[in-house]
Amino acid sequence: MLRIEQITAKALEKVDNDKYLLTVAVSKRSNELANGAHPLIAIDSKKIKFTDIALQEIAEGLIVVSCEN
Repeated sequence: MLRIEQITAKALEKVDNDKYLLTVAVSKRSNELANGAHPLIAIDSKKIKFTDIALQEIAEGLIVVSCEN
C-alpha cells in the first residue's frame, strides 16, 4: 500500500489540485462508509480509517469528484 502522502497527491490530481473539493469529497464518502456503505476497494475497513479508504477510492478513480455550480 502506498503512503498516505502519495495517495493524497494522486487524489489531488483527480480534482485539479483543489484541496477544498477533495476535503468535501472525502468527508461525504467517509460519512457514507460510516453509515454502512461498502468500500469500493478490497480492504479491511475495520483496520483502516474511513477517511483513508475514501481518499484511496478517489485516488484510484473509483469515485469521480466534480464541482457543480
